[in-house]
Amino acid sequence: MARKLIIDADPGIGDAFAIALAALDPEIELLAITATSGCVSGPIATRNVLAISESVDPIKWPRLGSSTADRPHFPNAEECHFYDPLRLNGNYGLGQVELPFSKPHNQHESARVIFDLVRQYPHEVTILTLGPLTNLELAIELSPEILDLVKGIVIQGGAISNGGDATAASEFNFFANAEAAWRVLRAPTPKTLVPLDVANKVVLTFDSFDRLKQLRGRRLHFLFEELLPFALRSHHEQLGLEGVPLKEVAALAAITQDRFFESRPMVVEIETYGMETRGASIVDRRRGIRRQPNAEVLQSVEVQGVLDYITQIVKLS
Repeated sequence: MARKLIIDADPGIGDAFAIALAALDPEIELLAITATSGCVSGPIATRNVLAISESVDPIKWPRLGSSTADRPHFPNAEECHFYDPLRLNGNYGLGQVELPFSKPHNQHESARVIFDLVRQYPHEVTILTLGPLTNLELAIELSPEILDLVKGIVIQGGAISNGGDATAASEFNFFANAEAAWRVLRAPTPKTLVPLDVANKVVLTFDSFDRLKQLRGRRLHFLFEELLPFALRSHHEQLGLEGVPLKEVAALAAITQDRFFESRPMVVEIETYGMETRGASIVDRRRGIRRQPNAEVLQSVEVQGVLDYITQIVKLS
């Protein structure tokens, strides 16, 4: 039976790749893609979600959730010092291309879509978050009962041991809305955390891109002709990297290919006040402290297994 999945995202080229793979994966029933303000504003995230979905043209179309937040969540230079996600994703999140899309007549807020689907399919829905946790926090505020009805939550966010990307201490998704991350991590429901420590290990190199491009079909044309080449160029020019970390795809694979990952239960808190540490993931490793772990934190990944999974789905396009 296919896994019922909701993806909450702020696309982002990495988000676009993960959404496309999820839409094509026969083992996933993609119920909805919900937009959140993050590296782009809510309306742009909504537009990007629509454009990605229409470009992939899935056999079964997911519901779409919109966001009206009028600005990105990413911080300004004074707050963040150096990190600008649009520098790596293009002015509107999807490189330099404007994908066509048809605006729906009736748009529904993302938090409401999440709540309605979890209630419609009790104990069956997994929620995958690829951006700030704003919508999930709003859905919980809308009705705390979803915590008892959701099957699980997989969060691409946080940095445990290797430092952050938004600041030296903080990963972007948690930094962008630290209060939401704090509340969601404390929520009494199963959660899996995919931190930068693991997510950054899955990398699309120039060579692997060339191999995948030979396999892709019509439905991934926009990724392999426009988005991924832009991401490879920007990561090389801006960061000096010979590849693109596929953080969001790693988080997706943690759901569908969990055999390639090892995890450990941990107590994880999110700093919400510190000027230099806002959004930092604080892990309580003290001996003798009797606190119930609040998350399964991924510790390692079999990278080749995830790359093989990507290849398998690309062949289906």
